[in-house]
Amino acid sequence: MFKQNFKNQIVEIRGEKIGLGEAKLIKIPVDRLPTGTLIEIPVYVFNGDELGPTVLLQGGLHGDEVNSIELVRRMLIDKSYKIHRGCVIVVPLLNVFGFLNLSRDMHGKDVNRSFPGSKKGSLAGRMAYYLMKELIKNVDFAIDFHTGGAQRNNFPQIRYTPQDERGFELAKIFNAPLMFSSKLIPKSFRNQCYKNNIPVIVYEGGESLRLDEDAIQQGINGTLRILKHFKMIHKSVSIPKKSTSIQVYKRKWIRAKVAGLFNTKIANGASVKKGEVLGNIMDTYGETNFQVKAPNDGYIISKNNFPIVNMGDALFHFGE
Repeated sequence: MFKQNFKNQIVEIRGEKIGLGEAKLIKIPVDRLPTGTLIEIPVYVFNGDELGPTVLLQGGLHGDEVNSIELVRRMLIDKSYKIHRGCVIVVPLLNVFGFLNLSRDMHGKDVNRSFPGSKKGSLAGRMAYYLMKELIKNVDFAIDFHTGGAQRNNFPQIRYTPQDERGFELAKIFNAPLMFSSKLIPKSFRNQCYKNNIPVIVYEGGESLRLDEDAIQQGINGTLRILKHFKMIHKSVSIPKKSTSIQVYKRKWIRAKVAGLFNTKIANGASVKKGEVLGNIMDTYGETNFQVKAPNDGYIISKNNFPIVNMGDALFHFGE
């Protein structure tokens, strides 16, 4: 899948060099608070004894997506990055300011719409600039961890770039419950990496500001499958077996046709039949009861957990 000109003989970040068999924590300064407090991004580098692929594992690109942060953090605590071959670069929390403010954005700007960034731009732009300048130059491929947002819970899923064959292969190895191609978004991290010939797969699981144990564990298991496939970790590492990912080919949002109180009746990730009732929208006085039905046979990719909806609000992300 990847050429053998591996980059991990010497990994250099912010002028610090990490050779084969070495591990190091590097803190990248990004800004200061008005109080003068320095804000840094901790970057963990685990370089194996042998040459192999270098993978970036990145959480918290959106500061409120706590499952992505916990997933990467837990693997650090569990010492899952005992790398024998290749290198793992780990960023548990990229968007420090968003995390502190319980926000997706950084000072009002979305870091994931700020690439390739600028050394003299906004804080989000500078974050994007240094991510590309300091880390991506070392990387063969990346896993970018995310969750749903705005009370939308994403069933554990992998997204890959449709024209990227290596990304598709990585998605199959990760083996999340659901997988599908997703178009590149201008100025996103994945789009900028694609321009630099670096495949990125995006793992989505759970919702913002809420820990989801299944989403966290599915992400950990998929990451371990990737590391084990490339012989980066010991073959004795145990990973729960599961059925092959369900490939989704068509997707659409099922939206509210009326306003009211929304009550879902279907589990996230469920397989449903055409015409099956997915939920109800009722007015606050009990006079109307509008049924939300499946448009075709398919799967629930994501569902809205917020009970108050307006006409046009997204209720379910539906896949066939």
